[in-house]
Formats: sequence, C-alpha cells, structure tokens
Amino acid sequence: MSTEVPATNRFPRGTFTPGPRPAPLTRMLAAQTRMELVLLLRNGEQLLLTMFIPITMLIGLSLLPLDTEAGATPAARAATFVPAILAVAIMSTAFTGQAIAVGFDRRYGALKRLGATPIPRWGIIAGKSLAVLIVVVLQSIIIGGIGMAFGWRPSIAGLLLGAVAIAVGTVAFASLGLLLGGTLKAEVVLALGNLIWFVLLGLAGLVVFDQHVPDAARTVARLSPSGALTEALTRALDSSFDVFGFCVLIVWAAIGGALAVRWFRFQ
Repeated sequence: MSTEVPATNRFPRGTFTPGPRPAPLTRMLAAQTRMELVLLLRNGEQLLLTMFIPITMLIGLSLLPLDTEAGATPAARAATFVPAILAVAIMSTAFTGQAIAVGFDRRYGALKRLGATPIPRWGIIAGKSLAVLIVVVLQSIIIGGIGMAFGWRPSIAGLLLGAVAIAVGTVAFASLGLLLGGTLKAEVVLALGNLIWFVLLGLAGLVVFDQHVPDAARTVARLSPSGALTEALTRALDSSFDVFGFCVLIVWAAIGGALAVRWFRFQ
C-alpha cells in the first residue's frame, strides 16, 4: 500500500509577486530605451560632442562677418549650414558617441550583464537606437530653432522631408556605431571612432562646397553616409527628394544593422 501524501501548495496564491517570468517585450524595450537615454544625457563628454560642438559651429558659421559662397547674410548662411550641421550632429550622436559608449560598456562588463537578461540581442540594439533617435530629435529642434533665429525659413514640406532624412540617417549611423563599438576593443573604438568622424566630416564638407570639387571626389563623398545624409537633408529642406542619397543611406543602414546583429559581442 502506498503511503505517499499528495503534494499540496504550502503557500497561498499570490505570496510570491511579481510572477517569476520575463516582462512583455514592449516593456523590456521601453525600459532599455529609457536607461540608454538617461545614460546619454548624463554623459558630459557625449553632450559636448552631440550638443555644444554642432551648436557652436552653426552660430560661428552663421555669424561669419564675410561675404562667402555660403551667403552674404546670417540668414543665407544659416540656410546653407543648417543641413550640414544637422548631419554632423547626427553622426556625432549616433555613430561616434554611440560606438565609444558601447565599446567601454563592453570593456567594463556592463553589456555582459545585460546580455544575461531576457531581452534579446536585437532588443538591446533597438533600445540604443531609439535612445539615440530621441536625442537626435532634441538636437534637430535646437539646431533648427537657432537657424530660424538667424532668419532661416524652411517650408512645411521641407521640414517633413527633413524629418524623414533625419530618421533614415540616424538609423544608418546608429547601426554603424553599434557595429564598431560592438566588435572592437574600447581603446581601438575610441581612436578609430574619432578618426572616422573627422573623415566623415571632411566628406560632408565636399558636398557642401561642391563648386570647386572634382566630379570623382564628389561621387565618393555622395557614396559615404555623411555625404549622402548632408545632400539628402539639403535637398529635403528645400522641398526636394534626393532619391540617390536616401538609397545610399538605406544601404548603409542595412549593411551596418545586419553586421551589428551578426557580430555584436557583449564582452
């Protein structure tokens, strides 16, 4: 005869709360985005790179007391330089700042611990990208407001097309920044990220001052993500759609995103 006692629940229902199961994916993504956004806004070095440098560049170039090819008045120069400064701000935030932050998070083991949580790898990448996109929106509002203070007056259609170009460009640079920061050592990322930033800045300049640039050099610049974004933004804010520039950005975003998901390492 069996003497086993039937198993009973020794604890009332609801004793252990919350339930020991992963949160919904949308809640995990929202929490990851919020955490990344707070870290971005608390980092003084990144704020210098993403806010103060682009704003200073725009104010200085718009107030330049010279009659240049960029325009004879602050309003004309603001119309010329606002798209280029927006492109600089985007690549500073989404590429350089993101790559360096990810590289050092990996070095200090922060990402290794994050990788042990239920959020999937693509969710971590998406959360970082969404946080960057929010910062880029803030940058765009500030830079656009400064440009309008100098007399820049874009059309509603231009602003809408510009918003699309900003979104596509942010995704492209964020994926490339995650690829760089998620695959190389922190010290290499720090040096290489800043070096690439200067190269991209030069390529964007070739697009802005293209009157004296050879066709071959301009083609190379247009094929780069910074050149494509600068041209796409310049035309978008003039109410024109740059098909070639958007296609280049989409290709860079697809390549960077696919490789980042494939090769991203937590340590």
